Amino acid sequence: MPVPTTPPSVADEVTLARYPFLPQASGWIRSMAVRHSIDLNELLEGTWMEQARQRARIRLIDSVQSKEGVQVSGGDIHTEEGRLVEAFSFYYARLVMCASEDERLIARWAQAEAARAEQLLIQDQSNLRTVANTYLSQVEVSAATSNVPLPSLGGSLTSSRRTAVDEWRVGLADFIEICPKITGHRWRLPNVDVDNGWVKLHNERQYASSAKVARLLRERIKAGIEAEALDKMAEVTTDLAVRLAEPVGMVRNLMANKASEAIALVGAEETDWPPCMQKVIADLSVGVNVNHFGRLFLASMSATLALPEESCVNFFRGAPDFSESTTSYQVQHVYQHEYTPAGCGKLKVNHNCPVLPGDNRTCDQSWMDHPLKYIRATQRWKRLTDRSSSTGTQSDDDDTKPDE
Repeated sequence: MPVPTTPPSVADEVTLARYPFLPQASGWIRSMAVRHSIDLNELLEGTWMEQARQRARIRLIDSVQSKEGVQVSGGDIHTEEGRLVEAFSFYYARLVMCASEDERLIARWAQAEAARAEQLLIQDQSNLRTVANTYLSQVEVSAATSNVPLPSLGGSLTSSRRTAVDEWRVGLADFIEICPKITGHRWRLPNVDVDNGWVKLHNERQYASSAKVARLLRERIKAGIEAEALDKMAEVTTDLAVRLAEPVGMVRNLMANKASEAIALVGAEETDWPPCMQKVIADLSVGVNVNHFGRLFLASMSATLALPEESCVNFFRGAPDFSESTTSYQVQHVYQHEYTPAGCGKLKVNHNCPVLPGDNRTCDQSWMDHPLKYIRATQRWKRLTDRSSSTGTQSDDDDTKPDE
């Protein structure tokens, strides 16, 4: 289902600065450029646009390093100068991404900008409808009522009051196209309320209907930002690429640093794997019905360690409900979306940590709170041991020595 070809008009400059990726914002930004004599040279090197370039660098750094996306706060957009900085920082960041000619970087940046937009839209009820009608072909909102508990003086809940809340619904075609990109049971079609071609996004205790709309919009916004950047990548001249070499290099170096961390993990041998990962693999091999959390953890660890997808699928062959097609699809989804493996705390809560205090020296360390740290510790101990063997000395670094 394509996005609407005629989006609703937006006249408020604060809204256009807050969401500079909107198709309605392009004309406004062009008029701002004319009004303030901002040409390409000024954007790339002029003193007037220095703040915008600084904000753009923050946007780009966040796109690589932050899981939550680009920082929401970019200055006071209720002033003319603040709106200029926010709008042109987005344009400058996009130029840098286009000059990188790296589709992976562009996708990561688009994801970060879309995540920022989602955070804003959850709080921005006055503009949510406009943005929704920009990116969704069918979307409606109506007032509903909900019981809100009222606490007594002692803190217990004694009564409740009825309060009006918005409840959204989206067209089935929009939902079907977007939901495969989102994880979670509530985004699977059999689990939603479908009525006459509409999907009702009911309010939940900790997930408002408006937040669900914002989550759907995030996917459409990401796709729009990415597609536009890929189109404009072809317009980047050699001269422009040279002038943007410094910020492009900065982003590439950030990505290289993250990749170097991953490379160290990729070199992990099977004996380096943490007990939690080994236990899930062992249980599946003998037909134990490992819970969903444990299965997701195994797949995300396999992806982080860059094990072949086929190898990951093979881990699940002993599961009592194994299906080649279903497992392959789910593993591919985890690999594509680069899931972060759960930490030790969540593994314990979900009954996927097999280690008791005293069982494993490395797991007993106070700093051990994630399985990936276990792998790094075992690798470090091996390096220290190899170094000691070659020099004929013995290391005393017991804090990193793994249990055999």
